Amino acid sequence: MSRNRTQSSFPLAMRVALFYPFTAGRRSNQVWTTQGRSIHLTREAYRSSGVNLDEMDTLKERIKAFASATHGPEVLNPEGGFAGLYRLNGFKQPVLVASTDGVGTKTKVAAQLGHYESIGQDLVTLNVNDILARGAKPLFFLDYVSFTTLDQQVMDTLLRGIVWGCREVGCALIGGETAQMPGPDGSDHMELVGFVVGAAEPDGLFDESSMQPGDYLVGFPSSGLHTNGFSLVRSVFNTDENPSVLYRRFEGLQHALGEELLVRHRCYYPMLAPVLNLFKGLSHITGGGLPGKMPAILPDDLAAEFISGSWKIPPIFEIIQKEGNVDPEEMYRVFNMGLGMVAVCAEGDLAAITDKIPDALMVGR
Repeated sequence: MSRNRTQSSFPLAMRVALFYPFTAGRRSNQVWTTQGRSIHLTREAYRSSGVNLDEMDTLKERIKAFASATHGPEVLNPEGGFAGLYRLNGFKQPVLVASTDGVGTKTKVAAQLGHYESIGQDLVTLNVNDILARGAKPLFFLDYVSFTTLDQQVMDTLLRGIVWGCREVGCALIGGETAQMPGPDGSDHMELVGFVVGAAEPDGLFDESSMQPGDYLVGFPSSGLHTNGFSLVRSVFNTDENPSVLYRRFEGLQHALGEELLVRHRCYYPMLAPVLNLFKGLSHITGGGLPGKMPAILPDDLAAEFISGSWKIPPIFEIIQKEGNVDPEEMYRVFNMGLGMVAVCAEGDLAAITDKIPDALMVGR
């Protein structure tokens, strides 16, 4: 390092960052002297703080291998750094549609059971369902994963789920961030957040102004809790203090409680994409439930009226309500209560929808 550089007016930390030689494929433990002070730059200091850079480098290479399974010709320069590149093909006047959401505390149940694949799929699905609710086709996906302790097997399982979720809808995994964030108390923690970008033609986007009194509400059953309400569930069953309850079999459930809670968030894109042109609007029933999500797609002068008993409420919800003595109104505001998606359609289009989708149910007007 030259004298001019050591006498630079840059702060110490910035000078080190500017002149440290990052070499590809080689570890450097060189000593740099700046204004008479020795700075020994190694990976051991970071490792002692709880972050293993060697393991992170290995993980990055594995992520590239997993992600490549989702890439088509639209993904450009997949080996490039800093940002993913995607060529937008097949649209005349594309409108980009984006959404971001996380799996929430469902990750805690997954960690207690050691089952991570389903939440990787959930991460993709819940975001894809959100842009589907605007009429969009998913194009590419990015993820953010933070954890306290790096477990390669856990990460492989999680990544496999994310890749499967992307392949299910033809979506490319083109980037993301994986961060190791050791906590002061040493407890394990994981957070998953996904980001999806899709596109639609302007005339393919849902328009609430086309809705009118007498239109039908068509419901599409959920597979269970999906990814909402887990903080309440964990409180009701006291899973943090009594994790063994996750292995308990309740009357009415086909599996142990933990397995029921981790059932995949249903992906509606393959089912609904062919009939989107028959919908006037579509709501993804997540946090807030039917009372919170349906008004978001309706014009101010219309309200949704659901027919009691027109769809089956899965037993898991009845068990949660009973075990936690939860008010029925709160249940409907927290959980999907058996309907994962609800569409608005004209009366004349109902038969065409139910013919193509046997699961479809007329649940209100």
